[in-house]
Amino acid sequence: MIVSSQVKRNSVHTCLMFLFLQLTFGQTVTVLEADSQMPIPGVAVVNDIKSKTVITDSKGEASLSGFSDNELIYFKDFLYEDKHFTKSEIANKNGVIYLTPKVEGLDQILISASKFEQHKRDIPQTIVNVSAKDIALSNPQTSADLLENTGNIYIQKSQLGGGSPMIRGFSTNRLLIAVDGVRMNNAIFRGGNLQNVIAIDPFSVQQTEVTLGAGSVVYGSDAIGGVMSFYTKKPQFSETDDLDFSANALTRFASANNEKTGHLDFNLGYNNWAFLTSVSYTDFDDLRMGSHGPDDYLRPEYVTRQNGADVIVANSNPKVQVPTGYDQINLMQKVRYKSSDDLDFDLGLYFSTTSNYSRYDRLIRYRDDVLRSAEWNYGPQQWFMGNFQFTKLSSSSNLYDKIQTTLAYQNFKESREDRDFQSSIRAIRAESVDAISFNLDLEKKLHPKTSLFYGMEYLHNTVHSDGHDKNIETGDNSVSLTRYPDGSTWQSAAAYASLKYKPNSKFVFQSGLRYNQVIAKADYTENNVFLNLPFDDAEVNTGALTGTAGITWSPSDLLQWKLNAATAFRAPNIDDIGKVFDSEPGAVVVPNKDLKAEYAYSGELGLKLNFENKVIIDLATYYTFLDNALIRRDYKLNGDTEMVYNGEASTIQAIQNASKAWIYGFEAGIEVNFTKQLQLRSQYNSIGGTEDNNGVEEPIRHVAPRFGRTHLVWKKNKLLFDAYLIYNDELSNNQLAPSETSKDYIYALDANGDPYAPSWHTLNFRTQYHYNERLSITASLENITDQRYRPYSSGLSAAGRNLILALKYTL
Repeated sequence: MIVSSQVKRNSVHTCLMFLFLQLTFGQTVTVLEADSQMPIPGVAVVNDIKSKTVITDSKGEASLSGFSDNELIYFKDFLYEDKHFTKSEIANKNGVIYLTPKVEGLDQILISASKFEQHKRDIPQTIVNVSAKDIALSNPQTSADLLENTGNIYIQKSQLGGGSPMIRGFSTNRLLIAVDGVRMNNAIFRGGNLQNVIAIDPFSVQQTEVTLGAGSVVYGSDAIGGVMSFYTKKPQFSETDDLDFSANALTRFASANNEKTGHLDFNLGYNNWAFLTSVSYTDFDDLRMGSHGPDDYLRPEYVTRQNGADVIVANSNPKVQVPTGYDQINLMQKVRYKSSDDLDFDLGLYFSTTSNYSRYDRLIRYRDDVLRSAEWNYGPQQWFMGNFQFTKLSSSSNLYDKIQTTLAYQNFKESREDRDFQSSIRAIRAESVDAISFNLDLEKKLHPKTSLFYGMEYLHNTVHSDGHDKNIETGDNSVSLTRYPDGSTWQSAAAYASLKYKPNSKFVFQSGLRYNQVIAKADYTENNVFLNLPFDDAEVNTGALTGTAGITWSPSDLLQWKLNAATAFRAPNIDDIGKVFDSEPGAVVVPNKDLKAEYAYSGELGLKLNFENKVIIDLATYYTFLDNALIRRDYKLNGDTEMVYNGEASTIQAIQNASKAWIYGFEAGIEVNFTKQLQLRSQYNSIGGTEDNNGVEEPIRHVAPRFGRTHLVWKKNKLLFDAYLIYNDELSNNQLAPSETSKDYIYALDANGDPYAPSWHTLNFRTQYHYNERLSITASLENITDQRYRPYSSGLSAAGRNLILALKYTL
């Protein structure tokens, strides 16, 4: 009897204690990162049989009211180690669960390889992933800088408002940019350096996935050298009946260009509706270069207009690159509706615009020892996108298990204004593109070991182009040659299928095919008043079949092999068949209607060695053959090799299928985890290649010099320190492409007076401190030794010693 009473008293005590704990933490769990103690949104909270699922909101919170008292509750996120507890164990922890980040990313979930989630270890291609957490630490000024921080991508800049990525020897319109699954490349993406990537706000990016190498099977034309997929933040739902409100505010300053940045985003979450608003504004002054390096990069003088006349004045500080400053605003509004746990409707509205900004590399050109240009400005670069997406992640249909449809409209605006020194005529060219796209992507599990990904795509672009000359003294305007034939169209229709076969956990085979038909039309009637072409219109109607096949073999936890082969293509666009512009001093490019698609054939072999997550070595080698390459070459127009353009006798050139190219390279990465707190990471890239020019092999323009970066990172609790070195090898004069040697004004001069790209390195340090779960501070000191350097092919020298301070507050 005494024992029975004691048992009863203990049972009552246990029940009362459990009830007290339940009331204390209110059946709501908060999930935080173990190191930083910051909330982790998007964590899946599931039971053992996966019949109950909730997702943590923007504050890392989720309701456990639907779970029974004794069942195990699992916390799952691909970036963190899984954990599981019962309700009472969670109550004993005061309703707070800490997750530990995974040491290595083999188990990361990626989307870009097939438009649906796959484990990174299953994908035979090399894909570099950048998370929002990485972005917050690196503090990039633009999305071009975000890409550069990966260590695998080289960035060229002709002006501060720029950033043209180079991946494995390819650049510009041979690389594809996608935002939330929508292709950004349009009909006037050019072979010259592009700055469209800066329209993407790095503060709005949740994750970036960069495919190194061909991606034409999934993405079509242009994806020859790689695909840059940006996934912006999603609105988060509330897991309770109450409104979930969260917000982030950030301010940042950088000393090298007096950057002043402000950012605000906030989320309103209900049970089935969620709204996310993001606003960023940045103001840059002229960029200051370093103190120690070639004097060739200094800016000793510049042109200004005084009393109605152009005059050349001495620069009071030749290290300041006058003029390079500009400002930019980015807006994003997202609306998300969830009709069930597996059915989402997403609407995204994106807007980005810059002020006018100077093309700096054109302003440092001399003619007869006098600065050639008084003005060379890009007008506002403006981008708008409306994107509606329907996603269903489970279905009993015989045709698919998962389906996603994406309908998008984009509008691009850009313009150019240039005027020679002491000339009264300003040449103005303005372009806009309306782009409509529709994508249907599906996934079907054919067998427990076999999955099929397939879909279709349709794109339609319309190009509007205006040209006129303005007399700045009289204000008179006269009609002039447009950059592109006004009203030109470019459209593409495609279907693709990809098969994934995984017979066991050690072996994966993936292959795919895509057929693409591209039609481009241009009417030169209006421009023929100035050009006198031997034709009035042009049409390109070409089809392309591309394929890929690859294997991933992981015989043990130590070893993983990847082997991949692929074909890719780029169809001529309006920029190729219809553009008129001065490509370089003394040369003008004219239209060419007789163009075909260029094809790439590539192979890649990768090896990953993982020594118990202590030392991880990642190696890859690749080779690409580009056939029928579209390239700018000298051309005859009506039998002439020269014409007068903008008042100057110029050699006539055109884009032609006139080349073959061979590109090869090697990439090496290493990660050493000395302790849980101390880590070494390093990435190195070596690229080579030549192209055929009438039987003579020449260096390729977009093959970057050998480059890399090494980081030593220490982190504990709320504090992180990162000391890192960035380095870049030399390209001698005979290693430069002919098109680069003709631009000697952007290069240093060697002992023989010939242009070359010197080697350089910078020593850098940054730290991040999370004062609490709401307030964090990030500080960086870049280029500590104040080196003066200019990345290969850039017209702009990089920042000198640069102090960056950022303060972020989360509500």
